[in-house]
Amino acid sequence: MRDAWRLATGTLTAVPVAAPRAVTPAVARSAMLLAPLAALPLGLLVAGIGLAGRELGIPLSPLGFVAVGALAAGSRALHLDGLSDTADGLTASYDVKRSLAVMKSGTAGPAGVVAVVVTLGAQALALGTLFGSLRGVVLAGVLVCLSRCALAITCARGVPGARTDGLGSSYTGTVPRAATVTVWIVAASVAGLVAPVPLRGVVAVALAAVVVVALVRRTVRRFGGVTGDVFGAAIELALATLLVVAA
Repeated sequence: MRDAWRLATGTLTAVPVAAPRAVTPAVARSAMLLAPLAALPLGLLVAGIGLAGRELGIPLSPLGFVAVGALAAGSRALHLDGLSDTADGLTASYDVKRSLAVMKSGTAGPAGVVAVVVTLGAQALALGTLFGSLRGVVLAGVLVCLSRCALAITCARGVPGARTDGLGSSYTGTVPRAATVTVWIVAASVAGLVAPVPLRGVVAVALAAVVVVALVRRTVRRFGGVTGDVFGAAIELALATLLVVAA
């Protein structure tokens, strides 16, 4: 379990941790299931910015952008890179090899830039709205953590990998489907408890799951499977959905 914690924390956050002794399928599975808890430092970071900004009287919209920037730094912008690469791959070509090559190149094309700008803008404005109340600040931090539940879908058994190498290859297909469903049921329960309007929290989680499933289905059809970039894109899109619906 210690290796799983190290893997989840070291991969999903900028918190310095020791490297896991080995990355076995069991460790990878546990790491993906622990992802929402491993993201707790990021949730606390966003909630802390919301609280501090309210005390200092910072306008809410700029405060939302500050929180998004801090969140990107706290995750080393890894998920945003995945979002950009996935958008570029989906729009580059219908040829699988060409699309995967574009994703692996590391450069950001027009589609990737637009995807990042729109997604970050939606997240920032929604965070600004949530920061308008103390309960909204807490909810914002919780939703940051719950967005990492997206990995339980991207890594679910039955979802193929598009490559045999790369960051995502160690995690693909490691999470049992029953565990995936359980993770999202728990996420909906938590959101319902924290949200000022319980039903809105549950709906936010449900819609986020739909968005991630749609992304996975699309990438499997286009690329033949998922990649580490798709994992990052799923997290960012899940977060945007959660925040916008909750706000």
